[in-house]
Amino acid sequence: MTVVTRFAPSPTGYLHIGGARTALFSYLYAKRHGGKFLLRIEDTDRERSTQEAVDAIFEGMAWLNLKSDFAEIYQTQRFDRYKEVIGQMLAAGSAYYCYCSKEELDAMRAEQMARKEKPRYDGRWRPEPGKTLPPIPDGVQPVVRFKNPLEGQVVLNDLIKGEIAFDNAELDDLIIARGDGTPTYNFCVVVDDWDMGITHVIRGDDHVNNTPRQINILKALGATPPAYAHVSMILGADGAKLSKRHGALSVTEYRAMGFMPEALLNYLVRLGWSHGDQELFTREEMIEKFDFDHVSASPARFDMEKAWWVNHQYLKIADPAIVAPEFDWHLRRLGVDPANGPDLKRVIEQQRERCRSLVEMAEKSKFFYAELDGYNEKDAAKHLNADGAAVLEALAALLEALPDWTAEALHVAVNGFAEGRGLGLGKVAQPLRVACCGMAVSPPIDQTLFLLGRERTLARLKAAVSYVRSKS
Repeated sequence: MTVVTRFAPSPTGYLHIGGARTALFSYLYAKRHGGKFLLRIEDTDRERSTQEAVDAIFEGMAWLNLKSDFAEIYQTQRFDRYKEVIGQMLAAGSAYYCYCSKEELDAMRAEQMARKEKPRYDGRWRPEPGKTLPPIPDGVQPVVRFKNPLEGQVVLNDLIKGEIAFDNAELDDLIIARGDGTPTYNFCVVVDDWDMGITHVIRGDDHVNNTPRQINILKALGATPPAYAHVSMILGADGAKLSKRHGALSVTEYRAMGFMPEALLNYLVRLGWSHGDQELFTREEMIEKFDFDHVSASPARFDMEKAWWVNHQYLKIADPAIVAPEFDWHLRRLGVDPANGPDLKRVIEQQRERCRSLVEMAEKSKFFYAELDGYNEKDAAKHLNADGAAVLEALAALLEALPDWTAEALHVAVNGFAEGRGLGLGKVAQPLRVACCGMAVSPPIDQTLFLLGRERTLARLKAAVSYVRSKS
């Protein structure tokens, strides 16, 4: 059997963090077993579905590199298939027309609630041997209902939650097509999973109550139900329902905040799943080790500080060539052209120890690629003074005459200058930093000057000296 899993979001909102985790678990399970993963857009809710949300889902999945092994699939492009199956079920007697009006259904539920019964459809239009159905009313567009079994149980052997039993007597006859002929969510899901050969349905545990209905429809169609795994919800760090203040943001917002996609996946995979005490995983390790035996049935807790920690660890150990495209994206968001400066990979190597996000890295690195728009006020007051200007002026002459502009040569020159003047390195390096970077924090000064380049460095030293003189 070839394992086939699916991620099937409804485009009524953006791809949020819970959906991304579900997509990841589905992807990892398929890949571990040498199977296929597909993305299916469940857009039958035409009133709430938007193209903007569809685009955001594809953008988020592409950024996370959770690629579907199939072409794009939209439920709205499969309406003819759904109508075909509904016709087959009507002919087979596993579905029937129901002519109840909205007013009748409302009255039915009100009477049941008054009797302290569970509100449900009472089966008045359900055909049974020897039963006389009501006369068909004029002007009512009938819905189509599934003829759910009246007896027995649906036993679900959930891969995460274990065995769950549902009494068929508690399940009423589900509407599978509305009065206008459009199919309903639970029915479309069943036909899609059947047609697409889905072997494992991995989804949030808010779908548990849909599962027995879907299993019964599959059995009525003569199909073998897939295995099901219902993933627990994600709570905030305080145990409350996850909200924006906890981190319930869209995946694209995490990109804008400065997360690396692999780091976000690494954090998400640990929300409910574990492999010993290991915290950091490559994608290959996630695929190799992921299983449902170690997925918890209890809710996971989202901790933003832990997510930032994972992101920082990833930035520190990842191949700079992998980080570079995202770093480029963040620099451009600042209006900076990454082509107008040093190799991105070299800058990443120098900045990643001190930056836990790509936003921070881009902010602290834009001086390499764009002209300074001023100096940090506090740093300038402390380091760009008369003493600092004298140091910078002398250094400019020394560096201009330097034959080799390498980090090693710059290290020797700056340290030798400080020693020759009887100054601590800080008395030299800090004015240099403020003059060249606009602030008193940067990578090691030799690396900073090397990456900045001779021409830019000398121009900024002269500009800083002029700045000090203009203040005096």
